[in-house]
Amino acid sequence: MSEITYKSPLYIQLREVIRSKIEEGEYPPGTAIPSENQLAEMYGINRLSVRSAVAALEYEGLLKSVQGKGVFVTGPKLERDLETLGGYRQTMRQRARTPSTRVLIKAARQAGPYYARILQIDPTDHIWFIRRVDYADGEPVGLEDIYIPMSVLPNLDEIDINLFSIFDAYDWAGIRPSVGYQTLRIACLDVATAKLIGLSEEQAVLEFSCVTHDADGKVIEFSRNYVRNDKAKFSVHYTNQ
Repeated sequence: MSEITYKSPLYIQLREVIRSKIEEGEYPPGTAIPSENQLAEMYGINRLSVRSAVAALEYEGLLKSVQGKGVFVTGPKLERDLETLGGYRQTMRQRARTPSTRVLIKAARQAGPYYARILQIDPTDHIWFIRRVDYADGEPVGLEDIYIPMSVLPNLDEIDINLFSIFDAYDWAGIRPSVGYQTLRIACLDVATAKLIGLSEEQAVLEFSCVTHDADGKVIEFSRNYVRNDKAKFSVHYTNQ
């Protein structure tokens, strides 16, 4: 679609025109689309219709507004397979993306009743709590909170998890993550937390909670990942047995 007619609402038509230009590569990832005034002049429509079209594409994650600079085309979404149990770095490398993380918190604490129940340990047992921001090609895509019984990785304080993954630590300790039970919900973060991954408070995220077991059925980790829905997509494969 490359022209505006009067057969349907103008903002819907412009939305599809911009979408087509993105899909066809005329507006490549990382580049700014024409300004609101330019689009209004190009297609002979009012600025309110332009604003509605752009807002709809921002909601879909195809565009991103940067205050004072313009509206930019986002890159392709990261695809992750929900059936595969693997670390963040491993998953991103499989998708030909460059992963990195920034650890915000790495501390020992008592499990307490809530996490003790999930990790199947005593509330007075100590656990590792890790909070980190995940990046792909230098862009923040998610925030992870990870809880690991200290008995599983007693020497985690000696490992630089900015350089090495948690799955590396498991491997070195002879632990094999085997089964994960994952749940998904839509959530909103508080202002400070949302800011860590480049979001505003009103933007929703995908919240994945996962309990991971080793080959013997022992719980070795509980994680809660907050993933930007404009930066990632997820797939599940079904088979007819």
